[in-house]
Amino acid sequence: MNTPLANASGIASGMTSAPTAPSTPAASHALPVLPRPSPDEFDAVLQHGAYMPLTQFGVIDVTGDDAASFLHGQLTNDVQHLDAAHARLAGYCSAKGRLLASFLSWRSGDTIRLMVSKDVQAAVQKRLSMFVLRAKAKLADASGELAVIGLAGDAGNVRGALSGVFDALPDGVHVQVDGTAGSLIRVPDALGRLRYLWIGPKAQVDALLASLDGKLKRVSPAVWDWLEIRAGEPRITQPVVEQFVPQMVNYDVLGAVNFRKGCYPGQEVVARSQYRGTIKRRTSLANVAGELDTVRPGTELFHSDDPGQPCGMIVNAASAQGGGQARGARRRQRASGRGRWPGTAFSAIALWVAGRGLTVRQEMKRRDEAPFFIARLRWRPAVGLILAGFIFVASFS
Repeated sequence: MNTPLANASGIASGMTSAPTAPSTPAASHALPVLPRPSPDEFDAVLQHGAYMPLTQFGVIDVTGDDAASFLHGQLTNDVQHLDAAHARLAGYCSAKGRLLASFLSWRSGDTIRLMVSKDVQAAVQKRLSMFVLRAKAKLADASGELAVIGLAGDAGNVRGALSGVFDALPDGVHVQVDGTAGSLIRVPDALGRLRYLWIGPKAQVDALLASLDGKLKRVSPAVWDWLEIRAGEPRITQPVVEQFVPQMVNYDVLGAVNFRKGCYPGQEVVARSQYRGTIKRRTSLANVAGELDTVRPGTELFHSDDPGQPCGMIVNAASAQGGGQARGARRRQRASGRGRWPGTAFSAIALWVAGRGLTVRQEMKRRDEAPFFIARLRWRPAVGLILAGFIFVASFS
C-alpha cells in the first residue's frame, strides 16, 4: 500500500493565515524563508542578466538497465521515450492521484536525473526506492556532488556568458545539451527574459562561475522563485504535498502529464478527472502586499461570504520586485509584473493560488495605504476574496 508523505496545510481564521506546522519528522526538512532580494538584484535580471545558485533544489540520480521503465511506471509523464536532447516536467502522485512531488527530468549519459524541491527529496526518494523491487534500478542523492545554477536575463548577455562555458546552447524550451561542464537546460521565459538551468559537478561549476562574474551579476536564489512563478510553472513543496491532482496546478496544459502512457500511481484518478471534466479547480497568478513569514504555501484562503469554508490555497509564494509591480493594473489585464503603483512602497509577494473558478481581476484598492487585489469567483461576481501577496493560488469549492 502506498503510504502518504507528511504534509502541512493551513487552518486559517479570517481571510488568510499561516499553515500549521506538521508534527512529522519531515518538518525538519522545510525550506528556509529566503530574505527579500534587494532592488538591484531584481534589476539585474530585468535589465541585464544574472545567475544564482539554487540551493532550494535537490537532484536524484536514477541508474540501471530498468531506470527508464521503472520511472515510466511511477511518474505522470513519459520517461521511457525521454531522449538525451530534452527535459520533461513530471509529477509523482499518491494512489489517490494527489501530487507528492514535481520533477524536471532529463538524461545525462546513462543516468536519468530528477530535479526536485529539496524539502521533499528525502521522502520521495525513499518512497520511490520502496517500489523498485526486482527492477534493475537504483536511486541515489546526487545533491552533494552537483551544483544547480539558474541564469536569467537579457538574451544577448546570458547567451554570451554561457557561450564561454558550453560549445552549444539550447534554443527551445526544455531542450538540453550536455557538455564537459554538465547539463544546460532551457526553461520557460519569465517576463520576456531567457532562463537556463545549469547542473554540473560542483567543483567544476564553482571554478567556472568566476568566468561569469564579469558578465552577469550573482543574485539571491529567491529571485529564481519569483521568476519561476512568473514563468507559470508551479512547484510542489512540503506544505502542499498531497493537496492537488496534477490538473489543479495546470500540469496537464504544461505537458507534465501524458494521458497515453501506461499506469502509474493515481493514474485512474488523474485520467478520470481529465476525461469526465471533473476538474473545477485551477491555478492562477495574483499579486498582493505582504511578507513570506505570513503569506506562505499551504495557507488556505476563505471567501468573505463563507469564512468557515476554504475556497483556495497558496501553492507557491516569492518576494516580488519592490514597489508592487504586477502585470496589468487595469481591470481586463491578468496579474503579473508590469506597471508600478505610484507613490506606494510595500512588500509585494508573488504567488500561485489554486482554486475553483478563481480569477484575478486587477482592481486597485487601498487598505491601510497598500494596494491589494480582489480575486473574484466567476459564479459569484458580486462577492470578493481579499488576497495579500503575489501568488499562485488554487481555489476550492
